[in-house]
Amino acid sequence: MIRFAGIWTASLLSGVGSSLTAFVLGVWVYQTTGSPTQFALVMLCGLLPGILIGPFAGMVADRFDRRWVLIVTDCLAALPTAAVAALVSTDLLEVWHLCLATAISAACGTFHVTTYQAMTPLLIPAKHLGRANGLMQLTAASQIAAPVLAGGLMVAIGMAGVLVVDLATFSVAVLTLLLVRLPATVLRPNQGRERPAVGADLAWGWRHLRARPALMGLVLVQTGFNFVFAVAGVLVQPLIMSFASPGVLGVLMFAGGAGMFAGGLFMAAWGGPARRVGGMALFMALGSLFLMAHALRPSPLLVGVAAAAFLFTLPVVNGCAHTVMQAKVERDVLGRVLGTAHSLGAAATPIAYLLAAPLAEYLADPLLRQDGALAGSLGAVVGVGEGRGIALVLLADGVLLAALAAAVVLAPRLRTLESALPDAAPQSVTTG
Repeated sequence: MIRFAGIWTASLLSGVGSSLTAFVLGVWVYQTTGSPTQFALVMLCGLLPGILIGPFAGMVADRFDRRWVLIVTDCLAALPTAAVAALVSTDLLEVWHLCLATAISAACGTFHVTTYQAMTPLLIPAKHLGRANGLMQLTAASQIAAPVLAGGLMVAIGMAGVLVVDLATFSVAVLTLLLVRLPATVLRPNQGRERPAVGADLAWGWRHLRARPALMGLVLVQTGFNFVFAVAGVLVQPLIMSFASPGVLGVLMFAGGAGMFAGGLFMAAWGGPARRVGGMALFMALGSLFLMAHALRPSPLLVGVAAAAFLFTLPVVNGCAHTVMQAKVERDVLGRVLGTAHSLGAAATPIAYLLAAPLAEYLADPLLRQDGALAGSLGAVVGVGEGRGIALVLLADGVLLAALAAAVVLAPRLRTLESALPDAAPQSVTTG
């Protein structure tokens, strides 16, 4: 547990620093260009690496010393941050610099999270895996709450100062990884074993999942959950801005981040239910109700409570899913399987971004104007006027999440996954 705490602290610090940088760079792009398209382009550069290199990251995590995979990728991620800081200080920064820097950082992040999750079941007893995954969700919660801290830091020390803070977190993370003594079987679970060809290794995770339909089903459920979450993530800020000021938006975003942080702490303390797949379905169903509540009326109080409650369920759903994967997949192939799972899950986010906003703006919004075709029917539920098209899409998103929860309960392979598929055999631990 002490070893895990060291690795977790390093990853949390690195994640917080990266979140601060991502926020201030996004502010810079929008203030400099005034272009939502340019802003979306930088966001897209942060999404594509996770889709494209997940299997490669998994192969690296299973082939090489995992401590050095984490250290090298953290150092590589620090390089574009340092370059951007230098460009800011010389007033030479351009949008294409940020696109390149974001892509490199995102690629390094994919290696980091895949390796980190593959190491966890070798550091933590099986009975504590749920708690460990709850703690790991706190990094994501800190990313949502980062704008509050980043905004204050920008005023106090400027954009270049925030980038220096990020570089400092990289340094602390790398130093922690160097100092924590880790078992040899955690670092090199495939030591001494014959390695397949690189091409075969890249497809290993996909073949492993295809041969186990229940695990593939779990990954597809997670992909669907990512899609629902991405739709909500891209629409909730425009929804709030349709009836509230930017100051209220900041408060409500902080409330959402606080809810997610509380959910991570809850999962870390509880460890999750005994039947984790059933727990996923239950908290997805609860999340669907809170997501639909966003759409009921344009009220800051309602949306603040609903956002915090919805995001509270997220760490429990993800923590349960990660724990099942870590428990059921053999330790020596876990990196490759997780890499493939991450690629499938990450692919849902850009699809959601591309579909949700146009659907709300060009289809749902006209239908819910004062004279719109749905003003007298669904308009009685979500209201009519500015922003209510967005509310309708969020309502549909909540219904989709409820359907996903029902599918988990009704699909026999998913419902019986934990009893039908044996746990992976634990590996002996030798210190090295």
